[in-house]
Amino acid sequence: MQVTVRDNNVDQALRALKKKMQREGVYREMKMRRSYEKPSEKRARERAEAVRRYRKLMRKRMEREGY
Repeated sequence: MQVTVRDNNVDQALRALKKKMQREGVYREMKMRRSYEKPSEKRARERAEAVRRYRKLMRKRMEREGY
């Protein structure tokens, strides 16, 4: 990951870097790796995330179609 510093403005570059890391999911992954996650917990979490994504997709599709 790379961010350019323009006009010696480090604060702006740092904000851009943080935003990029947030979008890439780096912070979330770091949080997940702090402690061990049992395989059963991982499956349950991934299943719940899939359900959430599906429901969000259906909500957007229904909104687009005008229901």
